[in-house]
Amino acid sequence: MIFAEMEYSEDYPKFHPELLAFVGKHFFEVESGLQGDSWIWINDGEEKVAIDTFTSMKHQIKSAKAGSHVQKVIETLRLKYKVN
Repeated sequence: MIFAEMEYSEDYPKFHPELLAFVGKHFFEVESGLQGDSWIWINDGEEKVAIDTFTSMKHQIKSAKAGSHVQKVIETLRLKYKVN
C-alpha cells in the first residue's frame, strides 16, 4: 500500500544519495539500490517500509500494512522533506 509521496524538484536519481544518507542517519537496518529505479528498504523487526520510485517519478512510502513502522518513517522524513 502507498501511504505517502515525497515532493522535491530534482530528478530522483540525483536525489537518491541525499535521501539514502538521511535515512541511514535515522534508521539502523537499511538496504538500497539505484538501477533504473531508486529504492530504499527500512527493516524494523518483521516489518518493512519501502521508499521507492517503482510506480512514480517521485519517491513513495510503501508497506504491506499500516502501522507505527510506516508512521515513524513518514514523521522522520518530514523533519527535512515535504511528504504528502
